[in-house]
Parts: sequence; C-alpha cells; structure tokens
Amino acid sequence: MDAQGRGRADDVDPADQWVLNPESGEYELRLPSSAPQSSVPGPRASGSRGAGAAGGAARARRTTAPARRPGASAPGGEPASPRRRAGAPAEPAAGRRGRRPAPQKSKGRKALMWTGGSLAFVLVGVSAAAYLYYEHLNDNITSVSDDGAGTGGFSKDRAINILLIGTDKRTGEGNEGYGDQGSSGHADTTLVLHVSKDRSNATVLSIPRDLITDIPDCPTTQEDGTEKVIPGKQRTRFNESLGQEDRTPSCTMRTITELTGLKMDHFMVADFNAVKTLTSAVGGVDVCLAKDIKDKDSKLDLPKGEHTIEGEEALAFVRTRHSVGFGGDLSRIELQQQFLGSLMRKLKSNDTLTSPGKMIKLAEAGTKALTVDSQISTIKKLADLGAELGKFDTKNLTFATVPVVDNPSETVKATVVLKQPQAQQLFAMVRDDVSLTEVKQQKKKEKDAEAARLKGSKAPASEVRVRILNGGAVAGSAQETLSWLQVREGVTKSENAGNAPAGLARTTLEYAPDQAAQARRLAEILGLSGSAMKPGESVDNSQGLPAMTLTLGKDFKGAGVPLTTPSKVPDDVRKSTADKVQCAK
Repeated sequence: MDAQGRGRADDVDPADQWVLNPESGEYELRLPSSAPQSSVPGPRASGSRGAGAAGGAARARRTTAPARRPGASAPGGEPASPRRRAGAPAEPAAGRRGRRPAPQKSKGRKALMWTGGSLAFVLVGVSAAAYLYYEHLNDNITSVSDDGAGTGGFSKDRAINILLIGTDKRTGEGNEGYGDQGSSGHADTTLVLHVSKDRSNATVLSIPRDLITDIPDCPTTQEDGTEKVIPGKQRTRFNESLGQEDRTPSCTMRTITELTGLKMDHFMVADFNAVKTLTSAVGGVDVCLAKDIKDKDSKLDLPKGEHTIEGEEALAFVRTRHSVGFGGDLSRIELQQQFLGSLMRKLKSNDTLTSPGKMIKLAEAGTKALTVDSQISTIKKLADLGAELGKFDTKNLTFATVPVVDNPSETVKATVVLKQPQAQQLFAMVRDDVSLTEVKQQKKKEKDAEAARLKGSKAPASEVRVRILNGGAVAGSAQETLSWLQVREGVTKSENAGNAPAGLARTTLEYAPDQAAQARRLAEILGLSGSAMKPGESVDNSQGLPAMTLTLGKDFKGAGVPLTTPSKVPDDVRKSTADKVQCAK
C-alpha cells in the first residue's frame, strides 16, 4: 500500500517535536494537539481508550485480520470503514477525551530511548526512542496474518529466524516507474536472517529470485476473514511465492521452510519506499564503486569512487544489476549485501545513535515503509525483537548467497537451481546454529572427542565392503547411495541389501573391530559423525564375505549430503561480513 503520508501531517517533522526540558535535562516529545495521529480515522469506541473487553477484542481483530483495501465492502455488503493500522487504539467517545498523565520516566526507560540494538533499524525499522510515542507509531504499522506458517513468536532463549522480503509492487508515491506495471508484486529480494541462540553472531542468506523450486499449498487468510488454500506450484521461480495468485508473505515463509528446513519466526515486507526513507533518515549511506556505473534501467549514474547516497539514488543503487558483475540477479545480490553492510555501519555509528532527530526519523520511516506479521504488530513487540537483533557485532554478521548453478534444462539461461551438496551443507550450518564466522566454534572438548572417535588409519575406498539398508530414509535411498558410492567414490565392494528390519531415527554404521579402518574411510566419505559409528559384528554379504552394515535412518538427506554439520563454509559459497568496506565492480 502507499507508504506516504501515514501517521502525521505532511508539514510536521517528528524530529522537531522533541523539546529539551531545562528542569530535567531530558528530551520530551511535544505533539501539538492539532497534529493528527493518523491519516486514517478509526471507529469510535463506546468507552474510554483501551478500556473493557470490547476494546481488547477490537484490538485483536485489528491485529490479526487481513488488511482490507479502502472502499472495499465488508461482509454482508455494507461499505467497509477505512482501515486502521494494526495495534492503533480506538478513539475515545465524545466527552471522554481527558488529558493523559505524562509517562513516568525511569533510568531504564531513559537508556531505552537512545540505546538498544541498532540492527533493529535495518531489519525491524523501529528505534528505542519510539517507545515514548508508542500509540503514534503503532498507528503507522501495517500487519498481515502469518497464517500459521511461522512459529508464533520469537523467544529470547533460542535462535531467531526472520524472513525479509523486498517486493517490486508499485506502492508509494513516485514509484510508478519501478517493478512490473499492473503486477501484484513478487518476492523480488529475499533475505533469511538467522540470529544465533547466544546472540554472538548472525547470518543473512540471500535467496535468488530466479531460483527454481517448489511452492507448497498455502492456507491463506482472505480479506473477508475466510481461509483459502492456494494450490502449490512445482518447478517454478521462487519469486512467485509472493503476490502471484493471491499469495501472501505467509506463503513465502512456507516456501523458505520447504527449501531450507528453517522454520521462520516472523516476516517483514519492504516496498521501494523503505530504501528511500530509511537512507534519508540516517543522512545517507556510504558506498564505493570500483568503476563508473551508468545503468539506464535503474537510472544510477555515478563515477568511480566513494559516494554518500540516499532516497531515489539509494534505490537506484540496490536495483542496479546490468552494469555490475555479470549483469544478472546474482551480481545485484552482491551489490545489495554491500549496501546493507554499509547501512549497518552507519546505524551503529555514534553519528546516528547520539542523534535524537535521526532516531525519530528512523522510527517514522521504518514503521511506515514495512509490513510485518500480526505476531509483532506493536511497537513493544518490535522493540523487544530489535533488542535481541542488536546484540552482536557487525564483524560477526555474515552475508551469504545460496549456491546455485544455471538451470541445466534451459538452452537460454534465465533461471538457476541449487548447487548440491553445497547448498544443503550451508542450510545445515544455519539450521544447527553454526556461525559462518570464526566467532562461534564447537567447544574444544567436543571437537577433541569427535576427532578421537575418527582418529586412526583409513582403508582405501576400494577395500571398503558394506551392505546398505534403508531404515527410514526416503524410498530408493539405498540404491541412490549405492550408485553414488560406486561411481563417484570408488566404493565398489558395496551392495543394496533392501529394507532394515526396523526403522532408525539416525543413520548408523556397524562394524567389527578388524573393520575399523574401513569404517573410518566410509565415515569420511559419507560425512558421518563419530556417534554414528557403532562397534559390533560384521555380516556376510551376497558373496559370503564379511561386510559392514550401513543403515540409512530418517536423518538421511541424500547421497553426498553429509550427516554431520560442516564446521567450515563450502568453498563455493560467496560471503562477506558487515564490517568490511567493499567496492562494487
């Protein structure tokens, strides 16, 4: 929807409404009584603001119900009332507008005003200063149901996964020339933010928009409150998971979970205005160009060197692709990662954190430009999330692009597919909370114990003799593994022994004491952990010769996909950290 003109009069700068109280020495928000709190009026409540069960029920409905277009009919055929932003309180009845007491300040709240996680401004779009005019910013927030695709809420005692979507829908003033004309929008830029359980590090995965994948069936809340299951689609572009065929962000969440195995906690959707308003709010973002760039499509025209960009120029920068790298979407992803890293550094700088004016402008810009899921549709919830997201250093925030290759089924290359096993290895690292930087490694004792189990001589692959059983893996896994071992790895003395007598949750390799060298070699080839190796007895294979027994459990992910989480990022994964200055090439 239009991100302009929401939450305040056009001629009122929120930064100018903060006044220094000479008695307390603190800044206070002075909203003029004539300044509107919302550009869209809401229905009147029958009692005082926020009082009573009816008020609570109304708030719940505004938070969880799908957004309705202005002027659309409500159920029953009557004209719908104009939409209010999620979390906005009902207007008090006439004669009940008593003046509010000033909020009580405390040292804790004062600290909250000017500190907190600055990553919240990039990924959540709200500052801690927003706390002091809670209702004003609540009225800016637009929310959409997650349709049960998320976890239901982040937790402070576990890792956090946030889906960030940049849509190419032409919402907002001045954006008529961007995106596809008449389109309902796509998942044009998609980022998966994973924040570690101990908050020491984070990973941002970029998902190429032209990646060929499967979109699952998507239960979706309609504008009238009913639910409709939008049929899935096989072997299609990832960017069709949003907007197309009435798919909402919850469908993109489901697609990400199917693709990566990561369950998302929340989503946030940004339109073109998010880049323009957020960069202007911080006074511009510093970028570096290794060459002159003149892109007629994005309209970016900058000479080689360092520049500070904001507004329309910043949007042109992140949309540029034909004039950088190989001229495709993967090159644009690298440019966007460089831009986000620079924006992070600007937000972490004292120039931003100590400026009340910038903090307020960031809060206004972020809450107007982003659409969030209904589980985090209030300033308090966003601030709580922002506090968790801001606990790590920028040097431990790693940007990585999911490894892909050109679609082999196309003559004219226009789409890509996952590059295996590198993609699955990367997904496994994120799922298992392994940092892509050096900040968080396995405990030394655990590493030493694992190394001890696998230490010792290893037999040549040609001497490894093993029978393969399927004990809970996908049908056909035993044969797939047999072919891979014989053709790719040279384990020619292997055979498919069919199904195991009982299912197993985890893959195991059982071997006799005199087969330890063979077991270590096979474990190395398969990526088995020491705990998967089970000393026991050998069995006779079809030739009557002693062999080990490999039983594929439910954790088996496919031939060539390691069952242990890698401790090192695959070589083919392009990555960078937010603290490094890079120049676009």
